[in-house]
Amino acid sequence: MSERTVTAAHRRLLELLADGAAGTEDFGRPAARARAAGAQPPELAEIEEATWLALRVHRTLRQHRRRERELTALFDTASDLAALRDLDAVLQSIVRRARLLLGTDTAYLTMPDEQAGDTYMRVTDGSISPLFQSLRLELGSGLGGLVAQSARPYATPDYRTDARFNHTTRIDAGVLDEGLVAILGVPLLLGSSRTEGGKVIGVLFAADRAPRTFSPEEVALLGSLAAHAAIAIDTARALAANQAALAELAGANAVIQAHAAAIQQAEQAHDRLTDLVLNGAATADVAAAVADLLGRPIAVHDATGHGLARAGDCPELAPDAVVAAAADSRAAARAVPLGPGGHWVCAVLAGPDPLGSLVLFDHPGLDAPDRRLFERAGVVTALLLLLRRTVAETENRVRGELLTELLTSPDRNPAGLVERGRRLGTDLDAAHLILVAQSPAGSPTKLAAAGLQHLFGRGGICTEHAGTTVILLPHQPGTDPSAAARGTAERLTRLTGTPVTVAAAGPAAGPAALATAHAQAQRCLHAMHALGRTGEGGCAADLGFVGVLLGDGHDVAGFVAGVLGPLLEYDARRGTDLVGTLRTYFACGQNLTLAKDELHIHVNTVAQRLDRIQAILGADWNSPERGLELQLALRLELLTGRR
Repeated sequence: MSERTVTAAHRRLLELLADGAAGTEDFGRPAARARAAGAQPPELAEIEEATWLALRVHRTLRQHRRRERELTALFDTASDLAALRDLDAVLQSIVRRARLLLGTDTAYLTMPDEQAGDTYMRVTDGSISPLFQSLRLELGSGLGGLVAQSARPYATPDYRTDARFNHTTRIDAGVLDEGLVAILGVPLLLGSSRTEGGKVIGVLFAADRAPRTFSPEEVALLGSLAAHAAIAIDTARALAANQAALAELAGANAVIQAHAAAIQQAEQAHDRLTDLVLNGAATADVAAAVADLLGRPIAVHDATGHGLARAGDCPELAPDAVVAAAADSRAAARAVPLGPGGHWVCAVLAGPDPLGSLVLFDHPGLDAPDRRLFERAGVVTALLLLLRRTVAETENRVRGELLTELLTSPDRNPAGLVERGRRLGTDLDAAHLILVAQSPAGSPTKLAAAGLQHLFGRGGICTEHAGTTVILLPHQPGTDPSAAARGTAERLTRLTGTPVTVAAAGPAAGPAALATAHAQAQRCLHAMHALGRTGEGGCAADLGFVGVLLGDGHDVAGFVAGVLGPLLEYDARRGTDLVGTLRTYFACGQNLTLAKDELHIHVNTVAQRLDRIQAILGADWNSPERGLELQLALRLELLTGRR
């Protein structure tokens, strides 16, 4: 029995070693079981001796495993550092690996600032204090200063009470804000040691927020990592220096090549721009040619700053900024910078009249040869724009006669109108928007000219008709008539210098439908003037119930949805009846007392519902104008039986 007990205990100890048991308490259990089973003292002594030997083996194995993990981590670190070329990435990898290897709360690296004469926090990992992360340390101060001076590692289980270090208010405040207690620091050395000519290029730290004694093995491990780090930092610096030298050589070579290229470019530019003038090229051709010659994106803008053509990746510019820069170019009689981004503007002129501008992008170092080429392109562009404007005016005059006949006699010969339109490049059977513009304070002729300029490069027809300017604009899918009217009003106002009101209708297709849309736009224009909306753009849908009355479709459902839609959606979603409350409130003459009697609820409940209505519809829901629209929408909603 006793021999079997000893054998069983030995087997269990071997099993624990084979399974890699984590805790030492597991090794004491076989002896405890033997003692409980009544084993004799000799057997117990043998089991306890075996237990002691098993614990020694267990500790040895654990040390070997830990060392194996550390060596593996160091090899991984060396591989990571060897693969990195960017210094910031190198430093971040060092600090993160230090924290993982030692299992500390945080790790960080300080480096000397030779110009400022102190050291600064270059990289941190696990830090939560902005004060600590921005800490700068005087040379010789704190634990890190002692490590840098002596080129030896130092560790403290509690930094705040350790008198070996030169404590300063700034350092102690940062350490306290981060909550650090135990700190280990090792130097990053280039060379064997300071006495042998080594140079300290930084200090690598690992720190905990609780007291901790760092073992010699941990100090050695962090020192090994610091040695890798020092070499990696030095390599990264050397690589950066080599790259800088190569960049300087490349720059010198580029200057020589640029000088030779400028001579060749001048010859090519002269030939290509001359061919453009002789062959009557389009504006886009000029932009593409200049962009190719200068190697930068080029955009052509009209006199209002809106784009006509572009070549290359051209960023969007505010029209007002382009117009202002073109005015400066016109006054200076040369190309001028546009903003701080290295952009340039050259005014495109026909005598004193501005036709537009050329914009050169991303060329901060515009030299004299390129500037002369850019300005020459402006002259060529002026000739082409002037020619296109003359042709467009002639074509629009013929098309304007077609549009005038369509508006005055759409039923006389619809097929003939459509056929004439096709010969002139306008498909009247396709969907179009009708825009009617008027400027009471301006000249109708000037407004018509501005309308033609607005259509320049966009297609469409513009003509004077009955004291207004009528624009027939091809409808693009997704185009909102109201948005088209607002954009047109804004641009015509800028072109004429006087407020221009624009009303839109459509889309419509066919002579009869287009004439009907024109009549609706004309009524909308008169209504906008009557409502004090001079200088704005819009359509019947923007005029509320007035638009319902003016529109040929009488879109009652759209009007109700536009006015009561938010309330109807809220009631449907919440199961409430705010629409009914609002109807009763208006029916009772906006009297809370009468409304609460009609609804059979407390007056405070009525007030709360009205507050909710205000939150949904806006603060002006009870104004005279909004109130009128709401009451009309409530009546129409009731009559149409939508609910």
